[in-house]
Amino acid sequence: MSSERIRGKTTRILVLNPNSSQSMTDGMRAAINDPDLGLPYSTEMHAYTALPTAPASINDAADIARSTEVVLADLQSEDRDPGERPSAYDGILVACYSVHPLVCGLRNSRSAVTGIFEASVLTALSLLPAPWSLPSSSSSPGSDEQRQQWGIVTTGKFWEEHLTAGVQAFLGTSSDPRQDPRSRFAGVESTGLNASDFHNGVPPEVVREKLKGATKRLLKGGRTTVIVMGCAGMTGLEEIIRNAAAEEVGERFAYDELHVVDGVRVGVMQLEIMIKQQRLRGLRG
Repeated sequence: MSSERIRGKTTRILVLNPNSSQSMTDGMRAAINDPDLGLPYSTEMHAYTALPTAPASINDAADIARSTEVVLADLQSEDRDPGERPSAYDGILVACYSVHPLVCGLRNSRSAVTGIFEASVLTALSLLPAPWSLPSSSSSPGSDEQRQQWGIVTTGKFWEEHLTAGVQAFLGTSSDPRQDPRSRFAGVESTGLNASDFHNGVPPEVVREKLKGATKRLLKGGRTTVIVMGCAGMTGLEEIIRNAAAEEVGERFAYDELHVVDGVRVGVMQLEIMIKQQRLRGLRG
């Protein structure tokens, strides 16, 4: 008599770097292989780096558009092996911290798709204390816990407005979240660096000081308890943010209270949940 599989299914996830920097992909690979991420052995992780015709670093709207064009043309090419096309994966993580068109462009009936930006917003909100009451439109935040906020440290100045607008659109708000006293979003602070600078060309001490400066500015208001690393190239630099927090607020806050969110890690975890939910839907469909 033949056996029947009653449990277990291999999951294939593609971490997609839409720029052409192999060193950035290597940094993400190290984060994914971290045992603390707790991925089951049955989860296959695949990494993709865009072709050399894509930008080496995505620094503005033109780079976002160009990276989208190059990646879609490559992944949808008729010459591509069927096992490496988007539909061959259970989940796809777009590893560019932006409102990237690939998140929508790669959606299909089979694959779960999210970006590190979207995953980080959901994670940051989940790490803040839930409000104990629904305040009226004219009321101010109540307790210190209810006043806690999350914010983003990122690369260049362009991203301050881009990511703020992205948060506004993602949360479905009609006004700038930075101007609302009840908002849980503290804003975006930039380092003045490009994504590629975190791994190439810029001395580590310069990267360290600029990242610490952006972190300290984000913490100035005294309400930020969750910091999102707003660039895939920042993967592995959590300790710099905690050092800055220790200098600005104190050791206890930096190591016992502050959450530092890595978009690549939480993106993979978010995809696992999405894939499971899609499979449940399939069983009931």
